[in-house]
Amino acid sequence: MSDVAWPEDDVDTQRVQPYQATKEYVCPGCHGVIPVGEGHLVVVPKLAPDLRRHWHHACWEHRHNRR
Repeated sequence: MSDVAWPEDDVDTQRVQPYQATKEYVCPGCHGVIPVGEGHLVVVPKLAPDLRRHWHHACWEHRHNRR
């Protein structure tokens, strides 16, 4: 199952505040960079925690509208 397909009930999400964002990540929704210091979400599938990913807030909210 791809990162984008995870239903909300099957994942835990955590907000990362800007002061907590100390590393750069690539968002799986848009493949854009989440820079150091930018607030975002960490999405952890409950049945596959090793597939945890860092998402832009907007990308996570609109993930079902992507092709």
